[in-house]
Order: sequence, then C-alpha cells, then structure tokens
Amino acid sequence: MINENVGELCKQLDRELNKRGISRRDALKLAGVGTASLLLNPSESAAATQAVASSNAKGKIVIVGGGAAGCSIASLLVSKLSNPDVTVIEPNPKSVSYQPGQTLIGAGVWQPEDIIADNKDFLPSEAKWIKDSVVEFLPDSNKVVTSKNGDIAYDFLVVATGLQLNYENIEGLSRDVIGTNGIGSVYFADGAKRTWSEMQKFIAVAKSGKHVEGVFSHPNTPIKCGGAPKKIMYLTHTRLKEENARKNATLTFYPNGGKMFGVPEYHDAIVKQFEDRDMKWNYKHNLVAVDPGKKIATFDHKYLVKGEWDEDLEEYDMIPQVKQVEVPFDFLHVTPPMSAPDVVKASPLSWKRGSASKGGWVELNKETLQHTRYENVFSLGDVAGIPMGKTGGSVRKQYTVVAQNLINVMDGKAPSAKYGGYTVCPLITDIGTVMLAEFDWSKKPTASFPLDPTKERWIWWVLKVYMLKPMYFHGMLKGRA
Repeated sequence: MINENVGELCKQLDRELNKRGISRRDALKLAGVGTASLLLNPSESAAATQAVASSNAKGKIVIVGGGAAGCSIASLLVSKLSNPDVTVIEPNPKSVSYQPGQTLIGAGVWQPEDIIADNKDFLPSEAKWIKDSVVEFLPDSNKVVTSKNGDIAYDFLVVATGLQLNYENIEGLSRDVIGTNGIGSVYFADGAKRTWSEMQKFIAVAKSGKHVEGVFSHPNTPIKCGGAPKKIMYLTHTRLKEENARKNATLTFYPNGGKMFGVPEYHDAIVKQFEDRDMKWNYKHNLVAVDPGKKIATFDHKYLVKGEWDEDLEEYDMIPQVKQVEVPFDFLHVTPPMSAPDVVKASPLSWKRGSASKGGWVELNKETLQHTRYENVFSLGDVAGIPMGKTGGSVRKQYTVVAQNLINVMDGKAPSAKYGGYTVCPLITDIGTVMLAEFDWSKKPTASFPLDPTKERWIWWVLKVYMLKPMYFHGMLKGRA
C-alpha cells in the first residue's frame, strides 16, 4: 500500500507543480540538494550515514520500540556491523505508520490508509523482531522483562519506546470520548479520523449562520510535534473559509505557556499569522476538565497579582495565582498531557531529579544520547529526556548519533558523535502553505535552505505533503537518510 501511495504521491506532486509552471527536479532543487537526491535517486541518500563507521564489534543489542526511532536505528546498525546481533521488541505490527500525517487526516486532506504501514516491510530482516511488550527494565542486571517471553538479556540497550498519551489526566476525558460531542484530537490515528468528522459538523453549523466557538488546547507537559495544536487550528480556519463560514466562528488557542513558540522569530511570525486570520489566544491556560454533555472545557489559568512593595529590591512582589476558567465550545481539539510510558517512568532509567523527572523521560547526556548512569544504554526519539526533539525530523538526526556512539562503546571507545539539538516543525498554516520552523539548542532559526524560515511558502507544503512521507519510509526507516 505504501509503495502504491508513493507512486500516486509523485503523480500528485507533478500535477501540483505543473500548475505553478515548475518541474519536479527544479522544485526539489529549490527545497534543497539533500531532499532532491533522496527522491530522485534514493540510493544516493546513503551518503547521509557515511559518518557512522563500520565495525567488527560484537555484542547483543536490544532495541525496545519499533517505531520511527527504533526501526531507523535498527536498520542503520545492521548495515554498519559486520556481525549484527540486533533484537527489536515491539508489540504493535504497524508501529512504523507515519504519525506526522495524522494532522492531515484530521483536516480531511489524507485518509488513514495513506499513513498505515506494516512493520514487516520496514524492520530489517537481519534483526530479530520479538512481538512483545517490555514490562520492566533491569539495567543493573542488563536485561528487560517482557510480558510473554520473560527475561531478555542484552549487552547494549537502546530505548525507543515513544511516549504515552494521558487523556485520562483530564477529568471527563478518555480516548473513547474523542469523536463525540464536538471533541477531537489528532494524536492517534483513529482519533484523527474522528476529528475530521467532528470538524465537518462544526463547519456545517457555522455555515447555517449560527455562531460557533472553536477551542484548541496545549498542555503543561512536553508533547510530540509541538506545532500540531496550532496546525489543526490553522486547518480549521481554512476549512471554514472554504465554506464561506469563517465569519460565524471564533477560534481560540489556549496554551499552557506564555508564548506561541520558544524561538522568538517563530513566535513573532505566528502571532502575526494569528492576527491576520483573526484567530484568538489566551496564554497560561491548562486544560484540566471537559464536560462533553454540556460542552464546557475547564482550564487552570495561572497569573500574577501585585503584592507588597519590597524596599530592598525596590519592586513589588508578584504573587502567583491560579483560577479555574470555564470555556464553552462547539468544537474542542485536545492535545493531551504526555509522559514517558509507565514502564519507563517506573524504571531506574528515568530522570530522578529536576523537572525532567515529572515526565519520567530517559536520563541522557543531551549530546551523546548516552545514559548518564548506564554506559551501555542509549535512547532517542520521543522518550529521550532532552530539552527538545520530539519530532520525526529530530529522530533523523539522532539515530545516526546513537549508532555511531553505540559502535564506539562496543569498540571500547568514548562516544564521538554529538546531537546538536536539531528540531524541525513544518507548521501547516493553510491548505497550500507551510512555515518550516527549524532550530537547535541555540533556540535560533537554523534554516537548511537559503530562504527566510519565518515565511509561509507553498514549496514547504510540497515538501510536507508530497516529499516527507517517502523520505520517512524509504529513507529514514531504511537507515539511509
């Protein structure tokens, strides 16, 4: 199915580009040499992994998790080790499915079958796949405990479990509620499909002339794809415009934080985009409860009030306050709180100090992606306890770092590769335009292309909709992009 979809995708891409009077080759050149070489000749993308040295090192490697991160690192390791002994533990037979496409499903641009893939087609045949779940990590004994296969020992461990969606942490909410009473969420595939159904009902009411309220939340935890709550809001705006119903809808974003984006340049650009679209926002609101029947969303709103005058500091004390705010909605998009999976959270591998401990993320050196207390343990992807990087674009940079450093350690050497914190968010701003937000530890724009990264462009829509999925399946998952 995926191979058929890629072929159809290329045809759609050519039709889209022909409308604009540009060839696919020229468009790919505009998007960047690396992207062009991958899609015009996937074999050329092998150059992206040349930094990972080949090795005769031996040792049993266990990878927990077979999604984007686990599959990519497994593919690269079996290609770089002369005698690979790699085991992937993953219970979901479709864990490699293309999650970034769920926002497009939620807005009716794609269908669920456009992103679904089978692990058997992408996990490397040289690796052993155990279809099971890890129920306990025992790093002091160099083993994991599985639900069906008992203890599995390892010499080296890679944790790539992804994260956990905690809908139940919001009172009145569960996965089953998504797709009812105007409530949507694109963070799981079936939820994305249900979101499109609820969005269509919302638009139909607005089209009838009745005023409607659209509410979009962003929680007080790190999340995967930090731009998704805004993407679905932009796409709701677009779908309303298509039906000449935008004037009858108020769209309001309720983020827990005090900014639209952590990088100032992207924050400023998004604020301007919101203003141009007459989209509202209220900072420092965290969704804590939903009444589906009454269609009321309840937020904890944090704010400061002026206290006593401090003679020494010559300023007023600012006293933090929290109050609950009830917000009626006709359509509510929920971004749930997220954390490491419970099994990781409860393990010795999770952070035991600081703010990272609240999410249970794997404790790592943020550059080498090696565990800070267990030298034979590495982690990458959403579960990694690093300041940024819960995106597929980050995994694309991380898995080569982990592969190189793991091989170094297997060879008895110190880790030599460093992850620079690269993160990319193709922020969909319309059906037809995207702002490609790239940044790293510096929290400054780190554009890969000679174009202003704060501008919405059709070429990035082409990249997002037509090119990234083939890159994901036939590049990254194969360990060659």
